[in-house]
Amino acid sequence: QVQLVESGGGLVQAGGSLRLSCGASGLTFSNYVMGWFRQAPGKEREFVATISWRGGSTAYVASVKGRYTISRDNAKNTVYLQMNSLKPEDTAVYYCAASRLHTTAPTEYEYWGQGTQVTVSS
Repeated sequence: QVQLVESGGGLVQAGGSLRLSCGASGLTFSNYVMGWFRQAPGKEREFVATISWRGGSTAYVASVKGRYTISRDNAKNTVYLQMNSLKPEDTAVYYCAASRLHTTAPTEYEYWGQGTQVTVSS
């Protein structure tokens, strides 16, 4: 049974930082591209960042480039999202997901975590 479990969300002031973690079990972690997505109230789920199987390639949505960094530790079956210079518009539920393809399309991600709330106050 595959499980993805996010942690690290919370309430932070604008300009602050948070580090999200996502631990995976029940799958061969290094066989999967890992992604972070987010969904704000009343909005569709959107791609945030993705990292390739060994971490050699990353991609970000334009709105977080230069502020967010995705990384992974295959020995620990964990993917991270370091979020700096947070803005109120970053407020959302953040989800990690696993895909066999290096893609930004949420429909191509097979497994999803339950999400962690990130709230940025102004």
